[in-house]
Amino acid sequence: MPDDTFLPRAAQNTERRAPAWAKKSPPKSKAAVRACAKTTWRKALAPRDPHEHARKIAENAIDAWYQSYGGSSIDIPIGTIAALALLRQPEEIGNGLADWILSRQPHELPQLFKEIYLGYWIKRPDLINRALRLHDWAWNPDPDPQQLRAVQAVTHRALNQGLLDLTGHDDPGQRAEADVLSPLLTGLRHKSDKKWRGEYHTPACVTDLMANMLVDKDFAQPGLAIREPAVGSGTMFRSVAQRLRDLGLNPHDYHWYGNDIDSLSAGCAAVNTIIWDLGPNAFIGCADSLATEDSGYAKTLSEAKDAFEQRDRYVDTATAIVTSRRAFRLLDELTSSKETAAV
Repeated sequence: MPDDTFLPRAAQNTERRAPAWAKKSPPKSKAAVRACAKTTWRKALAPRDPHEHARKIAENAIDAWYQSYGGSSIDIPIGTIAALALLRQPEEIGNGLADWILSRQPHELPQLFKEIYLGYWIKRPDLINRALRLHDWAWNPDPDPQQLRAVQAVTHRALNQGLLDLTGHDDPGQRAEADVLSPLLTGLRHKSDKKWRGEYHTPACVTDLMANMLVDKDFAQPGLAIREPAVGSGTMFRSVAQRLRDLGLNPHDYHWYGNDIDSLSAGCAAVNTIIWDLGPNAFIGCADSLATEDSGYAKTLSEAKDAFEQRDRYVDTATAIVTSRRAFRLLDELTSSKETAAV
């Protein structure tokens, strides 16, 4: 299948900077430290290890959800964290975005999350459709007020634990230093539910070791297809993408296909595919890998094609409506000016 099946190829700088947690800032004067304390306290209090940081964010989000009596719908806190992780907060603007979100009222948060998901739907409708379970609740016209307060509590706890310091970077290599959705999903699942599903996510240290052992420049030729039949939240993809970047290679030059039988796990993998910028040739399916010969690959590609075609139809319709309204407004202005001139 050609590289530009559904999306144009995007040029990307493959040069990867050192991870944020490994950087050592030059010594500052006491005055400088006092001046920047307001915008760096979240980052200063966060663990230096990104995996430990992700685990801490997940634990705090879970605690906030249940302390606020959010209920048994675990897709809501996961969708909340996923939406926040899709945001970008460059270091030069400090914590301005996080502070603005923290000032929102509970009833304002669903609209914010809808706009975040819609913004990415324009670019990757297939992945946002796959993550439907993570954002479907935000479209509820009559939300439960207690549930919205729980969503606000999760939002506050995650941002105050430095979520955007972990996932808000412009550099995808820094965003992919950890997977925050994996510990959140496994932490929210009941033990009996995980046992029934057979759901056990591979630890990041193991996937990193496997990627470093198996992926080298001789093996990772551009155009290679990388497949994961039980993708979970995509932790193996994260490790392989980071290994490719370490080798000076671009993940956009490879074909990625992950599949999971659980729709919630597949939704997390779809969001992580965007966060980690795996590229236009990355697709996530939701099917039983053992029930089909190709692990649902052909079905996933067909669904992705349909999603892009639907997106194009909606955009064309919206463009036509906007054009018509502008034409009627211009006609009204011309008619009014002629009537004024006649008088």
